[in-house]
Amino acid sequence: MALNLLSDIITYVRRIIKSPSNSQITDNLIIDYINRFYISDIDARIQLFDLKTKYTFQTIPGVDRYNMPLYTIQTEPGGQVVGPYPVYQGFMSPMYVNGIQISFQTQKNIFFNTYPNVVQQAPVVAIGNGGTNYTFTLPVAPSNSNPVNIPANYILRGHVDMYGIQSASGSSLVISDPPIGTTLSNTGGVPNIPFSSIDPQLYIYATDSTGAPIVVSDSGQFLTGNYNYGLLMNQTQSLNVNPFGYTALSGGYTTALNTVNYFTGAINVTFPSAVPVGVDINANFLFFQSGLPRTALFYNNVLTLRSPPDRQYLCEVDAYLSPTAFLNTGAAIPFGYMAEYIARGAARKILADTGDMEQFMFYEPLFKEQEMLVWKRSQRQFTSSRSETIYSQGLTQGQAGFTNNGGTGF
Repeated sequence: MALNLLSDIITYVRRIIKSPSNSQITDNLIIDYINRFYISDIDARIQLFDLKTKYTFQTIPGVDRYNMPLYTIQTEPGGQVVGPYPVYQGFMSPMYVNGIQISFQTQKNIFFNTYPNVVQQAPVVAIGNGGTNYTFTLPVAPSNSNPVNIPANYILRGHVDMYGIQSASGSSLVISDPPIGTTLSNTGGVPNIPFSSIDPQLYIYATDSTGAPIVVSDSGQFLTGNYNYGLLMNQTQSLNVNPFGYTALSGGYTTALNTVNYFTGAINVTFPSAVPVGVDINANFLFFQSGLPRTALFYNNVLTLRSPPDRQYLCEVDAYLSPTAFLNTGAAIPFGYMAEYIARGAARKILADTGDMEQFMFYEPLFKEQEMLVWKRSQRQFTSSRSETIYSQGLTQGQAGFTNNGGTGF
């Protein structure tokens, strides 16, 4: 006989808070409290072995940064909106690329000391002619062909982090990662993303007739129909990121206004003000020899790979799964042993909100008891593995003077 765990949890919550009637507190409101405890509290209180899993993704040639994935927006009974929120609580070593274990870092200084971002500064990429629109190719351009010949060189792309993707979810546009401009207009089709969530990698700059700087950068957003075209934006501390416009020609995107082609280095930019005649137009960018990634940095919920991948690689990394929302399904919770813990956790939040501190304090030891029982299951799994030492991973691991073919390398 299958158990409807959600129904059982709701019933048990009602027993604890002494509210058997739906007129006192609705099932939908109880489900909301269950979701708040299940999604927001459990992963912060205890790390469960049953939520430990593996995140797998394919790299994209020339793309070095990958956001932690998000759940799609869900709607609870009663209309409450849940998400988008992270699928995983976090990543940890080991990490593998095409089955090869790579170094996994969480400290930027260690990572970038080994793989520094050496900025390529082009002294002059174009000369002002009194206008605003300019077309040129970066002087250190990738020698790519179509199709790509491996290995390839790439200009690194701007990036929108996970918070930028989340903030754009209120838009009427279909939000993707990375964001895609979905219409060809000067004002529409581009998500509204906070400036703080954008990390440009390309800057084009000059000065106007008053000596004031004019700066345009890439936005981490791309043109629909061609992922190699990055949209450019005015470099301002504005919450609105609006590229100046882009144009599609018949037969495909052979030319696009206010874009950078990361594949070829071609740029078509329209500055917000005119560049006087004879004034230098300069550019800063990052240029990398791509290859098999050997190190990953996990920072700001973003995985950064070095070297940037030159082709598609299968990446696997350990992760802790974030619980999903209950919604109105009886199969929303996969682990029945957690049912009473979740019920007591949700009831605990209700009692706290209603100010019934007498009942709250009475049930608190019982809640802590359930939490310890749930954690004990994971603890048994974690303690069943031997702690690693220099001698616990095989004969030749950690032993100086030995080779990998039997230890005869003195």
